[in-house]
Amino acid sequence: MIRDNPASTTGLAIMERYEAAMAYLYPIVQRFPRRHGKLRDALLDTMIAEVGLIYHAAKSRQASRLHAADANLATLRFWLRFAADPSLKILSPAQHRAALRLLAEVGAMLGVWIASTKGNG
Repeated sequence: MIRDNPASTTGLAIMERYEAAMAYLYPIVQRFPRRHGKLRDALLDTMIAEVGLIYHAAKSRQASRLHAADANLATLRFWLRFAADPSLKILSPAQHRAALRLLAEVGAMLGVWIASTKGNG
């Protein structure tokens, strides 16, 4: 008998949302000017790391892994805010808003998941 693991289901739903955010952001970040290569690399590394953090959280069912995924999402938001700084002119305000909207869905789902682990522990 195969049982549905609620943590895995939650992780999968979050991954679907995160994949949409990555599909939007990845081509934009890849087109950053060459002189902003370090920022581009930091953003890409943070974006890619989030995938593993969410899957590890889903598989382990450890609240600490959820908090790590949440912290990485905050780091991603920081780099996006930095790239959207008007003095840099790398990320437009519209792109920044759209990215934050997509990431807010992921963050909200992650927040509910974290809250549900507090009720179980």
